[in-house]
Amino acid sequence: MEKLISDLRNIINESNNIVFFGGAGVSTESNIPDFRSEKGLYNAVSEYGYPPEEMLSRTFFKNHTEIFYKYYKENMLYLDAKPNKAHFALTKLEHEGKLKTVITQNIDGLHQLAGSKNVIELHGSVHRNYCTSCKKFYDGDFIKLSKGIPRCECEKIVKPDVVLYEESLNYADIERAINYIERAEVLIVGGTSLAVYPAASFINYFRGNKLILINKSATPYDSKAALVINHPIGEVLERACLK
Repeated sequence: MEKLISDLRNIINESNNIVFFGGAGVSTESNIPDFRSEKGLYNAVSEYGYPPEEMLSRTFFKNHTEIFYKYYKENMLYLDAKPNKAHFALTKLEHEGKLKTVITQNIDGLHQLAGSKNVIELHGSVHRNYCTSCKKFYDGDFIKLSKGIPRCECEKIVKPDVVLYEESLNYADIERAINYIERAEVLIVGGTSLAVYPAASFINYFRGNKLILINKSATPYDSKAALVINHPIGEVLERACLK
């Protein structure tokens, strides 16, 4: 482990063109559970009668809006969550001019709360919500505190600005993410098993030879990486970047 941390520290110190690509594992250390885990799946089916992927789909939002919001409010909104060691380490790297962007699959806004400026949110954010008719903006607290289905003052439904299953990622975000990855010298991928597509396929655009994978479990890309560290990402990045 010490050798891996030392190798990662050296790679970071020698580069000024790093891109970070992160998933749910970055936020679990801020006590935000991963709804795709076995426990998350079991709890969802037991309590709501449907698996998370179905409840978080566009079709379910349209046809079962009340159940969608019950699940969403109780399981996706962690508005009091605080950034962890991983978020702060990445902010430090950005301030030093080493990290060019954070590309995240998370919707919690913790990278920005930690101070990161250039963040590409592939799946949107719980902090942005819009009326489906007049497009008026509402924050996360509005959704959390609403009774039943949140409605705009014009009486239409307010929808979270998050990418649901059956919806496409924002094309401009995809283009920006791929552009950064293609030009990166070092790509650090953390907190993701690289199983959620199309986002997981983005690392195929990486042209460098310093692919770093930090995740508790193995990924399909381990054999292509310069470094594989199966350890909590917060501790790894803190030791490599903050000390």
